[in-house]
Amino acid sequence: SQQRILKKLITVTLALLDAANDRDPVVQEQVRKSILTLGNQQPDKVLSMCQDYLLKHPKLVVGHRVVILQTIELVVKSRIDDISYPKIKSVIQLASDEMTKSKEVVPEWQQAASNILVAVGNKYINDIMEEILGKFQPGVLPHFFVVQTLANLSDSNVYGMVPFLNAIMGTMLPMLGMTKQDNMKWVFSSALCRFSESILEYLANLDKAPDPTVRKDTFSSEIYSAYDILFNSWIQSRESKLRLTVAEALGSMSHLMAHDKLEEQLPKLLPTILGLYKKNSEHYIITKSLCQVLEASVNMGSRVLETQIDGLLLALHQQICSPVDFSNPPTVKNHNEVLRCFTILANTFPDRLMVFVLQRLENSNERNRMGSLAVLRHLINSSTSIMETKKLLILASIRQPLADHSNKVKKRVVQVISAMAHHGYLELEGGDLLVRFIIQHCALPDTYHRPPDPEEVTNEALRSMCDNTLHLFTTTVGRLTDVLWPMLLCYLTPNQYASATTPLCKSLILLANKKRAAQEASFIINFNAQGVDTHTYGHDVTDEPSPRLRAFPLLLNALSPNIHPKAEPLWENEIPKLLSYLEGLFKYTTVMYFLYRCIGVILQQCYNKELVRKQLQEILISTRHNDAIERTGVAMGIGLCASSHLNGTLEKLEEFGKSDAFRKASGIFGLLKDKNDVDVEKMKSTLILCYGYVALHAPEDQLLTRIDSDILQNISKNFNTKHSLSVCLHLFLCVCLSLIHSVGLIAKAISQSVRKQGFLFSRKQELMGVMMNLVTFHNLGALVGRLSPRCTDPNPEVRRAAIDCIYRLMYIQLRYEGFSLDYKDDSVEGLLDVREKLSNPDHSVLYKTCSELTKIISKRLPQQQLSTLLFMLFDGLVDSQSNCSRASSVILNTLLKNRGAGLQDLVPEMLEVLHNRLQVIGEEQVKVAIGQSILILATQHLQTVVNTLVAYPLPYDSWSCEMWMALGADSTLALQIMEMIIEKLNVMVPYVDKKESMLRPGLTKVATSQPLAMTCALREMMLNGQSADAVAYVFPKLFSSLLVRLGSSVGVQLPKDLNNICVSLCCVFRVAVEALRILLGRAQLDAVMKPLDQEGAWDKMKDPQQHTTGVTLLSRAMAKHAGPRLPAIVEGLCPSLCNIYECQRITVTAFFSELLNHHVVTELMILDMLMNNMMERITDTCGTVRMLAVRGLGNIAVGSPEKVNKYAKELLAAMSSGMEEKDDPGKLITLEAMLLENSVLASMGFLLLYGFTQRSIVMFCQENDEIRCASIMLLGNLSKFGSGEPVFKDQIHNVLVSLLLHLSDPNPQVVKACKYSMRICAPIVGSEQISAMFQNHLLEEKGLHYGEFINDLTKYLTVFSFLMSFFLSSGLVMLLQDPDPLVRVKAAEAMGHFH
Repeated sequence: SQQRILKKLITVTLALLDAANDRDPVVQEQVRKSILTLGNQQPDKVLSMCQDYLLKHPKLVVGHRVVILQTIELVVKSRIDDISYPKIKSVIQLASDEMTKSKEVVPEWQQAASNILVAVGNKYINDIMEEILGKFQPGVLPHFFVVQTLANLSDSNVYGMVPFLNAIMGTMLPMLGMTKQDNMKWVFSSALCRFSESILEYLANLDKAPDPTVRKDTFSSEIYSAYDILFNSWIQSRESKLRLTVAEALGSMSHLMAHDKLEEQLPKLLPTILGLYKKNSEHYIITKSLCQVLEASVNMGSRVLETQIDGLLLALHQQICSPVDFSNPPTVKNHNEVLRCFTILANTFPDRLMVFVLQRLENSNERNRMGSLAVLRHLINSSTSIMETKKLLILASIRQPLADHSNKVKKRVVQVISAMAHHGYLELEGGDLLVRFIIQHCALPDTYHRPPDPEEVTNEALRSMCDNTLHLFTTTVGRLTDVLWPMLLCYLTPNQYASATTPLCKSLILLANKKRAAQEASFIINFNAQGVDTHTYGHDVTDEPSPRLRAFPLLLNALSPNIHPKAEPLWENEIPKLLSYLEGLFKYTTVMYFLYRCIGVILQQCYNKELVRKQLQEILISTRHNDAIERTGVAMGIGLCASSHLNGTLEKLEEFGKSDAFRKASGIFGLLKDKNDVDVEKMKSTLILCYGYVALHAPEDQLLTRIDSDILQNISKNFNTKHSLSVCLHLFLCVCLSLIHSVGLIAKAISQSVRKQGFLFSRKQELMGVMMNLVTFHNLGALVGRLSPRCTDPNPEVRRAAIDCIYRLMYIQLRYEGFSLDYKDDSVEGLLDVREKLSNPDHSVLYKTCSELTKIISKRLPQQQLSTLLFMLFDGLVDSQSNCSRASSVILNTLLKNRGAGLQDLVPEMLEVLHNRLQVIGEEQVKVAIGQSILILATQHLQTVVNTLVAYPLPYDSWSCEMWMALGADSTLALQIMEMIIEKLNVMVPYVDKKESMLRPGLTKVATSQPLAMTCALREMMLNGQSADAVAYVFPKLFSSLLVRLGSSVGVQLPKDLNNICVSLCCVFRVAVEALRILLGRAQLDAVMKPLDQEGAWDKMKDPQQHTTGVTLLSRAMAKHAGPRLPAIVEGLCPSLCNIYECQRITVTAFFSELLNHHVVTELMILDMLMNNMMERITDTCGTVRMLAVRGLGNIAVGSPEKVNKYAKELLAAMSSGMEEKDDPGKLITLEAMLLENSVLASMGFLLLYGFTQRSIVMFCQENDEIRCASIMLLGNLSKFGSGEPVFKDQIHNVLVSLLLHLSDPNPQVVKACKYSMRICAPIVGSEQISAMFQNHLLEEKGLHYGEFINDLTKYLTVFSFLMSFFLSSGLVMLLQDPDPLVRVKAAEAMGHFH
């Protein structure tokens, strides 16, 4: 038994040693691991075999020898304690011989041998030194790797090697003078460096050393002799690698030189090292050496060093100013070593170093300033005691960089301030400036133009850094609490710090809570103390919801005890409500509207009149007068203020009205006039509105005395009809609206005041005259458009007045048309009857009456007035009175029905206005009416409406979508539009191929706009439930068209003009999917959609790699749940199979392929049509289409097995074609052919046995997981038909090893296939035990411990010597030559189990 095991071990190990030269590094690694596994069991035997192999094959290629030597090293490292001493001696001899066999340097080979010696030397140092020193004889230059091995040994075994070093260096010194070649100089220099480091480590740990009597001066003489040669000769070499190694050695050696010798050499050594910076691009080694020399010099108290300080500082400063590439570790290491040099110098020359660094903070070069700040930060952190006396000097000097304009410099300044904060600088005088600097930069604006310099620091990055720094000050630097509290409060209100509000509030909240929890007396703030600013200023607000709106209330809550003792319980209740309200304010204008009202309430409670005046001035100057909502907010705020400060408010408003802001600048030739008019008229609007709110809120006992002289007088000055007509209409209307609003407020205020006191309103007639004049500026259409909605006003008096006005306007129009003064028109007279009906407040009556009114207006209104009337009615849709807005919609739609046919030219403009109105209408009934308006226009001008809406910009906004949805409300109209769109979609180009960039190869698919827009349109129309009848009628066409469209959208990008818009709103593929989903829903095919959603089919369709899988899922669901609809769908899809677009052919072929998987196609009599199409696609130019066609043909065995024999000839042709497919890079067609073969096996099994078994076995080694899986499954299935055939039995024996290897395949499906086939084939193997083992252990769902299984199987195989012999010699060994590296790896791994 022992002999058999040993023989097996020898066979396996030899096979692995033969395979050690595999070209694949992964296989080499596995071979090493397998030999190591065997070596762990039998280290001496395996090492002997490795040695014998090398000795018997002296001409092995270097790579092969290297792998075996590396394997020996692994075994030695792993089991050195278990290897016999004689074997250790022989390994040492072998490694030494291998290392020095070639006089030429062959690094890979000799390094591998050297590593063995180093590994052995960790335990057997004396034996190693005996062997090595035999090849390190005085007077003879040693082999390169002898020296290298000594160097590596000194690294790996310090305590073992140091006792030998004195003798080694004694032998080495004469060799240095004999050395002429650079590579030998390099290895000697490297060895001296390692020797020095080992000695220093030994001396630093004498308590652990075997000989604690060893001293530094033991080596000083030899070290200096070596130094002399390296410094005076070798460091001048032209070879940069050698120069750097010599410099590294000199640095390590400097610690071991006698003090007097080092002192003597410093004036030459330091300049020489500094000079290397210019000669070498790699600086880390130089700086490391310099640092060691400086450290050695300072440790011995050198006096000469002071004479070199200027040159040192200049050179080091130049290094610290070099940019650091954090992706390049040597530059980072160099930067850190330079800082270490500065620390060493700071301990000896603090004053000179500080003056040097601080002077360079004022340097004009940006990098110099950045470097100086880096040094300063490092010194503050690393040399605390030395820097203690320099704090005030540093605080004074840091002011210069605070004003720097460079963000890169500012970033370094922030880092310095952070260091200073942790070391007590900020508590000193001048520390507040540093805090201010941080807060200023918390308020930086965004960088709008991205800098081209990748090293540039953006405003966003710097701001974030300062935010974090302020937070750290608050949370981690406890000593700063009393510095920051209450100082930070002073930065909350000035406008220049507005953008820093959020970090300031967060810090103040933390500080307040900390002090409050500790019950510190300083928590309560004396707001009258010097330095505490209690003034408030206006802050800008961004367009998005600002975190400041949340931060401020939270801070107020924390500060509440400082405001008033009773504020705390009140605010705890109210502030959460305030936060909830603020979070609902999303727009700039809404926020400002709220804030101005807040300011008004605050000023209302303020007793400081001067402060009130100052704030009113600030508000009026900073307001955005061109924003209507903000104007209203300002006016309301000023009105609230007036309730307590009427005189001051009126004075300030009058003063503002006379200020320079209202004076028009006269530019050259009046070119600036328009812009100035805009500004002035908008400010007038604000001022007029302010007077209205002042009147509304003024104290009742003071209002009436001021109304004429101070309020109406100033309104009159700002509203001059003659002047206003000289500006553009929209500006004039803006002022008019403010006037109307203001007059209404004044009327309300007066009506309340006159109840308690008498009052003669002397300017009433004048005011009414102005208001009446406003009415006469519009033509008939405009006036009727304004008046007619008022006919349903909630106030019956208004309704009567409105109808009377229309009645009179109609007669005025008749006069214009030439009718006499006493002429009575029957239709106009009908308005009187309408007036009587309007007295009924019932809504349904009112709207019916409106319809009658519209018919009269429609009859009498001239054609040229119609458009004006319509556009005025469009304005009426957003009337503040819901009754009136609804009336506008009724009148509008009645007019469009009666006279819309003649308005074709106005259709695009009318649709645009309706689109705009939809954006502001809140009344649902009016929105529905607008939908009716669009329907009416479409009924009259279908092509124009469709063309106009299709041309709207993508992605369609919600209002465009509503317009399309409205078109789905009329089933007949919807059907017309859908058929029109389907017809165009089927012929339009879905995308174009464009070259994305000159720098990138290949083309990009870019969607064409019109098909994309039409798909969006279909989606929206189908969302309307009333489109169901139209959808049902045209379902097959719609489904076919959208499926093809979906296929055309995969991997297609948006046009460039849409790239800047949120892609999620208008993704090409998403639009097609949504349309198809809505179609299925509208057709009541929820049963189709449910499995698609559950299986993630839509996401799969989007992925180009999984698109066909997703389409297959769709086809499957349609076959199961929508069978009767399939014939028409298939008929509609067939033309797309001949389309020029591959993507469309792929989608349709995938759909047809899956249909063949279901018997329903036979029942619906479309099997022949589908099979014919699949056979035609077998020769398609697209490989994916061919693959899908083969798959479809295979599916017939599942869907219609009774038809397999009918198509036997075609199926055999397809299988042969697929298995021999040459243009099949991923072997996908081959895979489908194999799956086809598997599926038709039951019907055609014996026909396939001989032709396809060998093809199946060939596929075992394919990289494609699915092909391996299918081929293995096929072998198992074929065995059912070939178990009695001798040829088949031989094939099973041939493939057994491969099947065993694939049991550990990385793909679990391949493993399952292996288990299945091996169980099916088990009886053919010829062993009952093996067959039983396969049946019991190789269950698909049961786990398998591969190693144990192979071990157990090996035991059975040993019983059958023929199988065992075959298994080892013809099986695993053969597989070590397999073309697939994965197979070779697994074979090597399996062989490791035979021990």
